[in-house]
Amino acid sequence: MIPPSFIHDLISRVDIVEVVGRHVQLKKGGANLSGLCPFHAEKSPSFTVSPSKQFYHCFGCGASGDAIRFLTEFSGMSFVDAVKDLAQQAGMTVPEDEQSPAERELATTQRQRRATLTDVLAKAAQAYRKQLKLSPRAIDYLKGRGLSGEIAAQFGLGYAPEGWRSLASVFPSYDDPLLEESGMVIAKAGDESVAASGPSAGLPQAGLHPPGGSDDVPGGRGASIKLYDRFRDRIMFPIRSVQGEVIGCGGRVLDRGEPKYLTSPETPVFSKGRELYGLFEARLALRQRGYALVVEGYMDVVALAQSGLGNAVATLGTACTADHLQKLFRFTDSGVFSFDGDAAGRRAARRALEASLPHASDTRTIRFLFLPAEHDPDSYVREHGAAAFEACVAQAVPLSRQLVEAASEDCDLATAEGRAHMLANAKPLWSALPDGTLKRQLLGELALAGRDNADQLLRQWGHAPAAPQSRSFAPAKPVPRRTGRVSKGTANLLDRAVWLLLHRSEIWTRLDGESHDILAAQAAPYDMFFGCIERCVHEHGAVAPAALLEELRARALSEDEGVAAITRIAAFHDPQPDADFMPELALVIDRLRLQAVEEELKLLFESGLLSPDSQARGKQLMGAQARLKAQLARHQSLETR
Repeated sequence: MIPPSFIHDLISRVDIVEVVGRHVQLKKGGANLSGLCPFHAEKSPSFTVSPSKQFYHCFGCGASGDAIRFLTEFSGMSFVDAVKDLAQQAGMTVPEDEQSPAERELATTQRQRRATLTDVLAKAAQAYRKQLKLSPRAIDYLKGRGLSGEIAAQFGLGYAPEGWRSLASVFPSYDDPLLEESGMVIAKAGDESVAASGPSAGLPQAGLHPPGGSDDVPGGRGASIKLYDRFRDRIMFPIRSVQGEVIGCGGRVLDRGEPKYLTSPETPVFSKGRELYGLFEARLALRQRGYALVVEGYMDVVALAQSGLGNAVATLGTACTADHLQKLFRFTDSGVFSFDGDAAGRRAARRALEASLPHASDTRTIRFLFLPAEHDPDSYVREHGAAAFEACVAQAVPLSRQLVEAASEDCDLATAEGRAHMLANAKPLWSALPDGTLKRQLLGELALAGRDNADQLLRQWGHAPAAPQSRSFAPAKPVPRRTGRVSKGTANLLDRAVWLLLHRSEIWTRLDGESHDILAAQAAPYDMFFGCIERCVHEHGAVAPAALLEELRARALSEDEGVAAITRIAAFHDPQPDADFMPELALVIDRLRLQAVEEELKLLFESGLLSPDSQARGKQLMGAQARLKAQLARHQSLETR
């Protein structure tokens, strides 16, 4: 764990203008700088960066945060990687107090090993790109698939020649163990016999030996070890990490041959279950189009990009996994899975549905597209065009309907037995959904389809019916996470909110999702406190005040401000046993809402931005400010009566 004090120190040392300015063209305008938002498509600037406050904000899409948040959102880095990247720029060393010297040495060795392997893969990919220019046959193949030179260059496409050891002319030592470890070269014992059934398949056979007349590699590897290129006579697709490093390769046959697609094996830098082909190239298009299109093949991704649909990514010969989705949802809150309409496509859709369910929060949209059985995305867009394909995307099946259809498969809903079977199928699928409005609404749809009562069904599935949700004003934009120190006035409000929840933890479940977001987005240490409360209530239900206080105290030990805050909160008086804290907590949250609205308004006025998005947001904020002030005034009037 990286100490919060180090994070605060790091943020104070880095210049967010420099960090953002590497990726966004910024222009000075008053105290702040502005530019076109990198997180959504716009023609007039709505994106502003504040040097004094060290954060960015977009009045068009609501993107907001500090330098660390910018790197995680824009570049797809993990939080730890973003901290390490900024620390290196600032000349700081990230503390690793919890690691032993041996663990630190191992981590350093692994980082160096990864860097060396990616260097090897990058060099191989570069060699394949050069070979493509020298192969009229490979060029004609790509042209025949409708691909331009620009798209081939964008994706770094290449060609692996037919020879068994074309990489021997690329690397100084063909028997370097790194070539085998990177997956580019295969090593087998000389007495193994594997039939060569197609491109990149099997060992060199009689009469197929590479130049020199022998396929034995002397010196250190054993005289009977045979080495040869994994990829031969294939169009090559370099697989890049979200940082742009080459971490693997995929190859497709030009003519007939098996397997049609061949992918790098698992290595220290590459795992099929975690990586998505085309994600690095699709980052900007994902934000501009607002959704990701998940397809099954490399060529689908490239063909869609050629047709102007650059927001496609592909799994790498595996079913979609939770790791795939976690990585994808760093860049977008909406995904469309595209499958063939045949039985295999339906099975793949079921696996994708199961992987998607834990990620299907109320703010995300997941849909399923089934093309005609004779088409994949590549063939469909080439035959019918991009507009026709986008029309299909618009008709994609939402996750809610796909779940009901999956549960109803092979069930006769005209009979009681069939409906009972459907509900039994639906239980594990529905249970995998995160708590929220979507899950509640789906319960109602399933109960309706099964001709059952929703509350009764909930009890039957081992859950108690949910308490009524409180109603509150919800702002139009997501609440940005706060950074820096908390003002004294805000601390008083947040201390009160923690105290209220400490003594009545059960009311956390009565708050709506937007109220949860407002509390969780507060600056440290309050984000940690509210996160701890949410986890305890989720895992244990209502928690006794003394037990919850000890848990908060344990969490607070990681930073001085946390200790001071929890000490203040613990000193508050004990509440009346029958007191209803919900109205007071709602009032505190409304005041926090008003603060957030007024801070964003101040930032908007200081930025001087006049784009349509900025002006629309200004009107929205002023309307919200007026409503919140009126709401708080009414409450104060009732208190004075």
